[in-house]
Amino acid sequence: MKRSIGLITLLACLLAPGTEARAKEETLAKVIAVLDGDTVLLMHADAGSAPLFYKLRLADIDAPEKDQAHGEKSMRSLAQLVLKQQVHVTTVATDSYGRSIGWLALKRDVGIEDSVNTELVRRGSAWALSRARSQYLREVQQEARRERRGLWATDYAIPPWVWRRQKLLNPSRE
Repeated sequence: MKRSIGLITLLACLLAPGTEARAKEETLAKVIAVLDGDTVLLMHADAGSAPLFYKLRLADIDAPEKDQAHGEKSMRSLAQLVLKQQVHVTTVATDSYGRSIGWLALKRDVGIEDSVNTELVRRGSAWALSRARSQYLREVQQEARRERRGLWATDYAIPPWVWRRQKLLNPSRE
């Protein structure tokens, strides 16, 4: 009985909004806008007469916020790579805001090493999340840090998740 309740609870958590368990979906899309350093607005390539637009949050990375130090540079770096480009999208989940979460690649059938997500970390335009699915992504971050690329040029880079929390706790500090 306890085992059944545990399995039901696990399934409910996996299927709850924001934590949907999804099979990987691969699609072709065009990047029509870069919203920040790790979020793009896409249009399905095969949308036909009724274009389908959707937001994609890049998986396993976190870029500085627009009004955070290095935020604008991070956004420009992503735009330089993908704006107005056809991209291959591998969607792995949906977040609590309804955004798809996934990987972008400029060529078909590339691995994580050649993904846009990894390139942003390589350039020092984003952090690899500690819970990242890939050890490789964390190794790329260590290399960017050693080489002092992008946000790693300073010893005082504040991770976006820390910056957001500080801003939330101290809204009057600008």
